[in-house]
Amino acid sequence: MPKAAAKSPKRRSSTSKPTAKVVDLFEASHTRAATGNDFNSLEICAGAGGQAIGLEKAGFSHSALVELEPAACTTLRVNRPAWNVVEGDLRTFSASAYKGVDLLAGGVPCPPFSKAGKQLGNGDERDLFPEALRLVDEARPKAVMLENVRGLLDPVFGEYRSSIESRLRKLGYVAQWKILNASHFGVPQLRPRVVMVALRNEFADAFSWPEAIGQSPATVGECLTDLMAERGWRLADRWRTWANDIAPTLVGGSKKHGGPDLGPTRAKRAWAQLCVDGMGIADHAPDPDFVGFPRLTARMAARLQGFPDEWKITGRKTAAYRQIGNAFPPPVAEAVAIQIRLALSQKTTAGRVVAA
Repeated sequence: MPKAAAKSPKRRSSTSKPTAKVVDLFEASHTRAATGNDFNSLEICAGAGGQAIGLEKAGFSHSALVELEPAACTTLRVNRPAWNVVEGDLRTFSASAYKGVDLLAGGVPCPPFSKAGKQLGNGDERDLFPEALRLVDEARPKAVMLENVRGLLDPVFGEYRSSIESRLRKLGYVAQWKILNASHFGVPQLRPRVVMVALRNEFADAFSWPEAIGQSPATVGECLTDLMAERGWRLADRWRTWANDIAPTLVGGSKKHGGPDLGPTRAKRAWAQLCVDGMGIADHAPDPDFVGFPRLTARMAARLQGFPDEWKITGRKTAAYRQIGNAFPPPVAEAVAIQIRLALSQKTTAGRVVAA
């Protein structure tokens, strides 16, 4: 390894038990929903299925998943052939056929609110919050869950958020916003996301946000050593001790962004502290005699994002990484969806929360 790697920065020791399968850490992260998918959902901007996996684990079946990108639609169909994947522009989709669905969920595009962009908000052609609100009006679900970047809670968007809340209030919903960090739910990544949950008036008081699992997530080294060693890299075990903190936020970018890499300059510096080359994505794990900082493969990135190992991300390297980097981590989606499910199992009558 280069000298930069030998000079180790302050290292964090994880309280998580080292494991070759990071998914095992998520299995025990929090209480699962009751067996059986007796609630249904309509998902928009479904992407590679991160949120869909979480909803499924929380007990929601999928009435439909709407997604524009062909590669992401292929990923959904390959992994769940029985799912109703609707490929096309959300602006031309009608939710009228799904009236009364339990949950409308999605991750509308984040560039309009991202600090990595110009934060144009409703002045950005990619802002799909108006379309999401149109679909809420058409489907009148019992609950709504939309996630986005933390920049959406910046003061500059205060009036915009108020307009969303006002529109939902007129439709009979109570909306709440909260920043949830993926690392608080077992994901080995520093990934703060804004989640908006809106429930119909009769269910609103029964909802509460999920609590952190109270356990430190695994480090990058603990998560990825087995994948780094797939081709016999001799330094994999030593690299594990160097990569001993959680990952910075994975950045998926957009079609306007060039090839796949691990984010802006600040993010690349953070990856370098973990002895990871953030300048690109590798096609495969390091060779036995590789010397230097290794790059992540798409599969490694998927594991850091909380995807189960068996979930196949289709498409070429750039398309695959973009799907992963833009995904809502399944464990976080699951945690929120469990709370929504519990709220929908109850309702408020005369100021009292009772079984629905």
